Amino acid sequence: MSQTSIALALAGLSFMLTVIWGNPLIRVLRHFRLGERIMISSPQGQLTQLGTPTMGGVLFIVPIMLLTVLLNAITLFGFGGGLGNSILLPLGTLISFGALGLLSDWRRIQGIHPSGVRPRYKLLVQTLFASVVAYGLWRALDVPEMFLPFYRGEFEIGFWFLPAAAIIIVATTNAATSMSSVQGLTGLIAATAFASYGTIASFQEQTFIARFCFTTVGAVFGFLWFNVKPAALVMGYTGSYALGATLAVIALMTGHWPMLIFIFVIPFLETSSAALQIIYYRLTGRRIFRMAPLHHHLELGGWSETQIVQRFWLINFLVAMIGVTLAFV
Repeated sequence: MSQTSIALALAGLSFMLTVIWGNPLIRVLRHFRLGERIMISSPQGQLTQLGTPTMGGVLFIVPIMLLTVLLNAITLFGFGGGLGNSILLPLGTLISFGALGLLSDWRRIQGIHPSGVRPRYKLLVQTLFASVVAYGLWRALDVPEMFLPFYRGEFEIGFWFLPAAAIIIVATTNAATSMSSVQGLTGLIAATAFASYGTIASFQEQTFIARFCFTTVGAVFGFLWFNVKPAALVMGYTGSYALGATLAVIALMTGHWPMLIFIFVIPFLETSSAALQIIYYRLTGRRIFRMAPLHHHLELGGWSETQIVQRFWLINFLVAMIGVTLAFV
């Protein structure tokens, strides 16, 4: 059985596992009234999410963990030459950042703080986690430092890999969160991004990374089964933190992390629009957008949520194909 067939089979299996346990999880979340809270300043269209069960990232994190551990059990415990050891880092990232997101979701539901954990504390913990992961990438796995289009071989940046990797992980984590309020958008773009890096890893013959990527794609598609409008489940910080951080780690493991700017373009645009709005307002007292991030501006301009999801995903898909192409030139 070819590696491509195995990867696709894993995607299908993770999809089925996620869908199967989706309804029981939603019933549990509803029973304990773990529903979404909406900020008063949010567009009126988002009021339809009020009370929708959140912490939905648990829905795909558990199947990814289960399948990854089962698939790599032999090698992880030292019976297969250690080929699966490289998967421990992205798996640990998925769990640790997912746990931070879960804590944020829980505190937000309880009304402790609108962001769950205060932003400065979240940023501090994210930076700590990211620094540990960056060191693991550099020392334990000795990943390629960077590949650039039209440049033959590895582009070495030495010690600067550590701060660069930490910044990339934190930035991608928060970029994934910027669009989590739009039903289906984060999942579609994250699935596209993991499929893109799964393809790159396949060509690099990083078998375990490719399998992990497509396992994630299947599980996220399973989540989308319940997240498309009208959503029965919201991803929350639990899912967006886990997906964003893990995607960054996968990108760093392939060495093609500069292609993130193409493969994850819409989330970065969303985050940039919010930062630009804040900076411009503090300097001038005026706003560039009706509301930030960008999708709120478009919603207030008359775009429906369905139009935003379809058009944003289409743009991201096309630009991601450019990124994958550039990874091989």
